[in-house]
Amino acid sequence: MLVAMTTELEQLLAKLTAVNDKMAECINTPGASSHNAAMMHTLQRHRDILQDYTHEFHKTKTNFFSLREREDLLGSVHRDIESYKSGSGVNNRRTELFLKEHEHLRNSDRLIDNAISIAMATKENITFQRGMLKSIQTRVTTLANRFPTINSLIQKINLRKRRDSLVLGAVIGICTILLLLYTFH
Repeated sequence: MLVAMTTELEQLLAKLTAVNDKMAECINTPGASSHNAAMMHTLQRHRDILQDYTHEFHKTKTNFFSLREREDLLGSVHRDIESYKSGSGVNNRRTELFLKEHEHLRNSDRLIDNAISIAMATKENITFQRGMLKSIQTRVTTLANRFPTINSLIQKINLRKRRDSLVLGAVIGICTILLLLYTFH
């Protein structure tokens, strides 16, 4: 059916080409010069349409034949697989189990590779952040050394932060001790 349709379409395209050629001959005759510009435009338009049809026909034809070849190839592969599966009983079951185990191992390996690549990317990101923080720290230290008032302000902030940490730690410790005393009495 496909071959018949292909030959029919090729014949129709050949007839359309012949009609376009006859139109060109009529336009090129010496007596047809009164509407020559309009006829040339019409002829050019018909040639463009013919070219588009021919291009689409060849593209569709090649796509269909490549699809048919692919289906034939896959069909033969599926037939071979089915014949192999039906050929052996116990060996087939054992082979199937080995193939499943192999697939599980490949999936595990792929997951491990993904986890390792994520870990490596995280390590690189953390290393980059550490470098950025070190550069910020050196800039702050440089500023603190240049301006003694900033240095004393930073020392006061650090002192208050330590004091707040000690107070918070003491409050948490006392609360924990009181909670333990309450639970054991």
